[in-house]
Amino acid sequence: MTFRWFILALVVSATVINYLDRQIIALLKPVLEDEFGWSDRDYGHVVSAFQFAAALAYLGVGWFIDRVGVRRGYAISIAVWSAAAMAHAAARSVAQFMTARVVLGVAEAANTPAAVKTIALWFPVHERAFALGWMNSGSNLGA
Repeated sequence: MTFRWFILALVVSATVINYLDRQIIALLKPVLEDEFGWSDRDYGHVVSAFQFAAALAYLGVGWFIDRVGVRRGYAISIAVWSAAAMAHAAARSVAQFMTARVVLGVAEAANTPAAVKTIALWFPVHERAFALGWMNSGSNLGA
């Protein structure tokens, strides 16, 4: 097995974790409602904060990855999204959860451009679609 397949395994793993982070809030909704007294509206604000932040971030994160390089950019985005995910444990209000979700959304938006660029750099054209298929399977496994 060549090193590029190890790189692909890392990309798929990052993508699975990325999508798990996005979806876990839905599973925790009943717990969060009980513990913090959230209404459906509160939950909607928290979820929407992530979605809007990610949607806006997608417009610039590709530039960021190109600018700082895929190795550094991917590492920074994973570090930031990991810190944001951990920050949820300290959140005690809707505003604090929204803040954590915004940071998570911005950082996780970098996964797709970083993953695609990584695959483009490590895989020859005749293997690239196969590698991209594996990367995309990570989003379905995580969701």
